[in-house]
Amino acid sequence: MAEKRLQPKNVDLRPDRYDKRVVYEKCGRAKYISHLDLMRAMQRAIKRAKLPIWYTQGFNPHIYIMFPLTLSLGFESKVEVMDFALLQDLSDEEVLKALDAQMPEGMRIVSCSAPVHSHTEITHAEYDIRISADRTPDEMAEMFRDFMSREVIEIQKRTKKGTYKPVDIRPSLELISMDNDENHLNLKMKLPAGGGFNLNANVAAETFLDMYGMTADEICIERTKILLENGEVFC
Repeated sequence: MAEKRLQPKNVDLRPDRYDKRVVYEKCGRAKYISHLDLMRAMQRAIKRAKLPIWYTQGFNPHIYIMFPLTLSLGFESKVEVMDFALLQDLSDEEVLKALDAQMPEGMRIVSCSAPVHSHTEITHAEYDIRISADRTPDEMAEMFRDFMSREVIEIQKRTKKGTYKPVDIRPSLELISMDNDENHLNLKMKLPAGGGFNLNANVAAETFLDMYGMTADEICIERTKILLENGEVFC
C-alpha cells in the first residue's frame, strides 16, 4: 500500500500574491448594475486586462475579488472599492491603466494601491442625497430641520429571522450640510456602514418623506466617502 503523505499544517501552499485595492466610480447607467453582475463585469475586465490574477486554492479555483462595502442598486458612488491579488508585483499605475481601459460604461478606476486598512474597520459612509417631491425645496428644508430636531425617529427594521423590530435611527443620523436649488433639497449626510449597524441612505430619505406625508418625484443618492471610526478616509 502506498504511503499516505500529509502536508504540514504550518506550510503555506499558496503561490506568492500581491494584494491590490482599487477605488472606482460607479455612475450613470452603471448604477443599475447589480452586485452579481458587477462581480462578473470585474472578472471579465481583469481577464481582458491580462493581469496576472491570483486564484483561490482548492477544488474549485476562482478569481479572488472582494468588495469591502457593497453599494445598493440605484446608488451612484465616487468611492467604490475592490480588493484582489496578483501573482506578480506590478506597479499601481500599470494596474490602474490596464484595468481602467476595460471598465464598462459609467465606471472608472480612480486609484490603485496596496490595502492599508481592513474592511472590518469601516464604520460610516457619507452620502449626497437629492430629493424632489410634491413640496417646494424651501418647505422640505424647513421640514427636515424639524425632522432632525426630534429626539426619536423610529423605523421597523427587518431581522435575519424575517421578523421586524422597532429601531431608533435618530442617533445614527448626522447632517453635514443642507441647501436647496430650484427643484431639489440637497443633503450631505454621514450614516453608519460596515460590519455593525448599517443605515441605508434611501431608508433615511424615505423615512423623512413618509413622516411628513410627501410623495417623492426623485431621490438621487451618491456615496462620496467611506470612513473609519476616527473619521479617517478608508482609502
